[in-house]
Amino acid sequence: MKATEEEITQRAIDMLKTVYDPEIPVNVYDLGLIYKIDYEVEAEVLHVDMTLTAPNCPAADFIFEDVRQKLVSIDGPKSVDLQLVFEPIWNYEMMSEEAKLELGYL
Repeated sequence: MKATEEEITQRAIDMLKTVYDPEIPVNVYDLGLIYKIDYEVEAEVLHVDMTLTAPNCPAADFIFEDVRQKLVSIDGPKSVDLQLVFEPIWNYEMMSEEAKLELGYL
């Protein structure tokens, strides 16, 4: 039985919450770096758009590859379409309340 869109989306979120920017003690999901998570049930393709805190982020390759590896490990999708986007430009308002508290914005 194929997993539902909601199940795969939750698995992706759970996995993304294990990926950290090495310079910031908050995961990429709570930082607001994940702009889109869509799962095509019939094609079994997980589409994820993400950004970085800055286009010239020194840890960009590491973070992107960590996200890719974690998403590929999810049970369900046959493939992952991970895109790095820079629009809209990330800002601290995109962080979860928990992340803002952790980083002293609240």
